[in-house]
Formats: sequence, structure tokens, C-alpha cells
Amino acid sequence: MSHTTTPAFTLTHLTPTAFDRSVPGLAALLAETVADGSSLGFVAPFDREAATAWWRTQRPAVADGTLDIWVAETPGGITGTISLAHPSKPNGRHRAEIVKLLVHRPARGQGLGRALLTTAEQSAARSGFRLLLLDTEADSAADRLYRSTGWTPYGTVPAYATDPEGELRDCTFFYKEVG
Repeated sequence: MSHTTTPAFTLTHLTPTAFDRSVPGLAALLAETVADGSSLGFVAPFDREAATAWWRTQRPAVADGTLDIWVAETPGGITGTISLAHPSKPNGRHRAEIVKLLVHRPARGQGLGRALLTTAEQSAARSGFRLLLLDTEADSAADRLYRSTGWTPYGTVPAYATDPEGELRDCTFFYKEVG
């Protein structure tokens, strides 16, 4: 488990054991982020119990090293997270996907999302990945973050997914070359 500390939070790469301890905090963050309207693949109602169950399904990938998860913690608990999904196809071993960048609403706008993203990008490059991919709701705060940190949009699909309330939203797909 590696740590990076800033004045406001500590970033930690989760080992399988640390992941197990972090599931309650990750679930609270996910449930609150979905309740705030973020389009993360879940629809309302989506509570902590459902979020806990979803995070627990990620345990095998954390254990076998195909999913890296970092958390940002303050004295009050987990404030943010980001994950890096490793490829499963042999012809895609040079690329990985950024998934589930989440920041608690009170912590937004303070550089935490950018710090989490930079941490995942640097780790991906050190691991030999050359290309990163992600997708997000078009014209969202996350969309603006990715554009401002050098990610290249390569397409927007109209009505790609629903938000938690079931309203169809456009989705923009991004890539970034690293390493």
C-alpha cells in the first residue's frame, strides 16, 4: 500500500486487505455521488447497501491485480476514489481504462479530482500502459476536468446512458497517451 499526502488529504493505493476495510467508505461515497445525480452506471433508488454489494463484486479484480483502486482520505473518511481497469484482451495490453472517479460534493473544486486522475495516469505509465481511455457524461464537471487535463475527446454519443433518474444523457469518450 503506497501513500501520497497533501495538506488536505492522503491518497492510498489499496491492497486487497485495505480494499476490504475501505468498502464501507467507498459504498457511502458511491451512494452519495449517485444520489447527487452523477451518471455512473446506476439508477435510483441506489442506497449504501446496493453500493456495498457492487463494490464487493470488484474484490476479485482487486485481488488478481486487474483493477487498481486509490482512495483519498481526510480525517472524516474517504473523500474520493479512482480506479484503473487493466485490459483482458491480449491485443489491448498497452491500454487501460479510468473508471469511477468520484469526489464527495463538499470536496469538489479543491483539486482532489485532478490529484486522483494524475495519480492513476502516473501509475498507468509506470505499469507500461501507453494509452488510457474513459467516458463521462457530456458537458459535466467531469467532462471539463478531463478536457482541462489534456484528455482528447474522440466522440460523443447522444442518449448513451441514463442518469440516476432515468433521463437519457449524452456521453463523451476520451483518450490520453501516457508513458
